Amino acid sequence: MKRREAMDPTEVKRAAVIGAGTMGHSIALVFAAAGVEVNLVDVDEGVLAGAREKMEKALETLAAAGRVARERVGDILGLVRTSTDMEASAAEVDFVVEAVPEVPEVKKEVFSRLDGACRAEAVIASNTSGLDIFQFVETERPERLLIAHWFNPPHVIPLVEVVPGPGTSPRAVAFTASLMERLGKKPVVMKGFTRAFIVNKIQNMITLAVFDLLGSGLVSPQEIDRAVKYSLGIRLPVIGVVQSLDFTGLDLVVDLMKSYGLSNPLIEEKVAQGHLGVKSSRGLYDYGGRSEADVCGRRDELFLRLLDFLESIDAFEPV
Repeated sequence: MKRREAMDPTEVKRAAVIGAGTMGHSIALVFAAAGVEVNLVDVDEGVLAGAREKMEKALETLAAAGRVARERVGDILGLVRTSTDMEASAAEVDFVVEAVPEVPEVKKEVFSRLDGACRAEAVIASNTSGLDIFQFVETERPERLLIAHWFNPPHVIPLVEVVPGPGTSPRAVAFTASLMERLGKKPVVMKGFTRAFIVNKIQNMITLAVFDLLGSGLVSPQEIDRAVKYSLGIRLPVIGVVQSLDFTGLDLVVDLMKSYGLSNPLIEEKVAQGHLGVKSSRGLYDYGGRSEADVCGRRDELFLRLLDFLESIDAFEPV
């Protein structure tokens, strides 16, 4: 077979997803919805049958929301081929996503088999949520091995974290990020591996705080969620977690950290430079000389629009 040197995400015709469980079937659906033929692989025929049923239901939901044309549903499902034969399914594809359980031994075996089955030009990505696959996966193609971490449910949540290993080529990273964009995703590319990446690292800290609160008996599970929904649930979609610090004021952030016996050289350096956040028009973000009143006015406008929308769909009630 002739080797194709170019890595052009627009030319990707076939993909494979290994593992048809909670994440795998939904990832396969994203590829198919973008017009890419996808081989969905699992060791269990029953899981594959359930995956197709879940994809059908997901497409119904997407169509009802206007995200997919109803007349395309049959064609999209027709692009997904299920199989228990991993080697045959991976042999002629351009991109592979591994979505098997978070067990190093299982992933190591899967990657070993993929390494022997895939074309030399194929990029192989793991959907691991935190494992350092670069420490235990054995591959002859480290330059085309990386992590592409999706979020549940992949057919709805836009983010994909793209994480290179020490041997991953910049071309493979750029190719993967561009392919994710072609699929309608919003990739964020990291410079290297850190356990749990971005979102799960932050979410894990939140979870630990939740465990502490639940164990204290001071508040009910329902009240914890109510508190978060009526505060962070409105703020974070608009100003995120980093820009929130600018609105707090980096000088105040330093004082708060000191009260906990903590320090952060980056924040302290910003304060020393007079970059205090929104009130000085520069902090972790640069506000281009805009006044604090202007920036806060725009923030508040977005907060109110989001609050109105969330109330209109009863988002503050339990699902």
